[in-house]
Amino acid sequence: MYHPDAIDRHGAYNGGVEGFIKWAEELLPAFESTQHFTGNQYVQVDGDVARAEHYAHAFHRTRPDGDKPAMDWVVNVRYVDRMERRNGEWRIADRVVVLDSQRSDPVPAGLAPLENSNVGRRDKDDPSYKYGFV
Repeated sequence: MYHPDAIDRHGAYNGGVEGFIKWAEELLPAFESTQHFTGNQYVQVDGDVARAEHYAHAFHRTRPDGDKPAMDWVVNVRYVDRMERRNGEWRIADRVVVLDSQRSDPVPAGLAPLENSNVGRRDKDDPSYKYGFV
C-alpha cells in the first residue's frame, strides 16, 4: 500500500510509514472493534504520479475501562494521497488524513450482540480466518 519511504500525516501521528505501523499496532488494542468504509474517490494521473482523494467513515468502539463505559467514536475523514509508480508498482508516497467531523457516544449498558450472532474478533478466532481471508 505504501512505498517504504512514504510519509503519513494521520493527525496524532506524523512521520514515516514504519513508525505509522508501530503507532497503529500500539493504538488498536484500545478498541474492541473498528471499521472503515470508503466512499467517493477522485484520482488524477500524470505519468508516474497520481493524486487521489477519497472519503471515509470510520467507526471505533473502545473497551469499557473501570467505571467508564465503552464509547463509539465515529469520524468522517478524507485521505489525500500522492501516489507514485516505481518499478511498475503504484503505492502511496505521501498521505494526509483530513478530519472533517467526529463524534463520541457512550455505548448503552447491557447492549449485547443478537442471540446466535457470529461476533467479530480481533484474533485468529474471527470467522474470516476460517475461510482463509486473513
